[in-house]
Amino acid sequence: MSASTRTDGIVAGRLDPATLEANFADLHPPLDPHEARVAADRCYFCHDAPCVTACPTSIDIPLFIRQIATGVPEAAARTIFQQNILGGMCARVCPTETLCEEVCVREVAEGKPVLIGQLQRYATDTLMAKGEHPFARDAPTGRRVAVVGAGPAGLACAHRLAMNGHEVTLYDARPKPGGLNEYGIAAYKTVDGFAQAEVDWLMRIGGIVQEHGKALGRDLDLDALRESYDAVFLGVGLAGVNALRTRGEDRDGVQNAVDFISKLRQADDLAALPVGRRVVVIGGGMTAIDAAVQSRLLGAEEVTMVYRRGPEEMAASRFERDLATSKGVRIVFNAQPVRIRGKKDGTERRVEFAYTRYGPDGFEVTDETFEIRADQVLKAIGQTLYEPPQALALKRGKIRVDAAGRTSVAGVWAGGDCASGGDDLTVTAVAEGRDAAEDIHKALMS
Repeated sequence: MSASTRTDGIVAGRLDPATLEANFADLHPPLDPHEARVAADRCYFCHDAPCVTACPTSIDIPLFIRQIATGVPEAAARTIFQQNILGGMCARVCPTETLCEEVCVREVAEGKPVLIGQLQRYATDTLMAKGEHPFARDAPTGRRVAVVGAGPAGLACAHRLAMNGHEVTLYDARPKPGGLNEYGIAAYKTVDGFAQAEVDWLMRIGGIVQEHGKALGRDLDLDALRESYDAVFLGVGLAGVNALRTRGEDRDGVQNAVDFISKLRQADDLAALPVGRRVVVIGGGMTAIDAAVQSRLLGAEEVTMVYRRGPEEMAASRFERDLATSKGVRIVFNAQPVRIRGKKDGTERRVEFAYTRYGPDGFEVTDETFEIRADQVLKAIGQTLYEPPQALALKRGKIRVDAAGRTSVAGVWAGGDCASGGDDLTVTAVAEGRDAAEDIHKALMS
């Protein structure tokens, strides 16, 4: 239906294809060889480099930057991939401004860090463009491992297990591998189908069989997996979405932000993707930022992101907040949704908010309210583990694991967003998957 005949304000084709292509171009265009050498020359190559400590995968950052500076980016890529086999994606999506670059000596002294993330992308892209895989499999061990979940944690685990000589079956509930990298990251951060290209490149290690459309609890039983395989790794992510628990949440035009982003990432034609003229995004994390920015890039005229606490408590980094405001997103702090109003035909939708504050008894919702008109409301208030097997012990709603990724069930490891380990970051998931694989290998070979 055309924009002139729709009445709910959520329509496709707000912008022409050329404008959409420009809007969703690469957020950080890649460095050319000269730019990379110049950027690498700014590194002090610190002996006790704080950037290495700040990297969840412990990449030897001074070493790979020195390798770029001396004209061997392929060697730099091998240094990166030794610690982080998804180094190409992490170079694009890691919040480097709050990790390695935040503690860079140049940042501390001058306020301008070495471009570690962009240099990592330059190195990894250089090697991947040659079609080379930097590792070979060890001799077959005869052991079989099931990896459930083909997101960053599962992919990193499967690759390291295969490299160590084990046979791996990689299961995933979706029709394509990649997890968050394929379905949950803003399109302008990973252009030209990079997520799938990276998976295809990773699979060149061999020894990994992929099974798609297989979900734990629906198609796969944990006890059956334990009987059929020598070990099991769970990297199932967080498939559930928290509810607003707000009146009117079930009205037309109210959607989970993760679903909105997933549809956008899988769309063949962005001009066919509907978006509201006025969009309200509820939440303060990376998903909220990605949904808000992409709504603007699709042609929404007014996008308001509302977070119930102050900016200092926001999960999204300052860089991401600045990116959102630079694209025209308005951010409202200290406000919580109370009610979503609207007529039965979907028109005149409004979201009522109440201001929040910290009082004598802590965080509280005040009686002072306001409303924002919205054709479309996107919920981004966090995700939850979807129906975990009852045998697994949980910790704060996630699978409880120890430092090596071992769960409460013998022979079962877990990592990534579904586990009670570190931050919900791609790079952290990679580290947890890699480390669990090494522990599985040690357990199987002892």
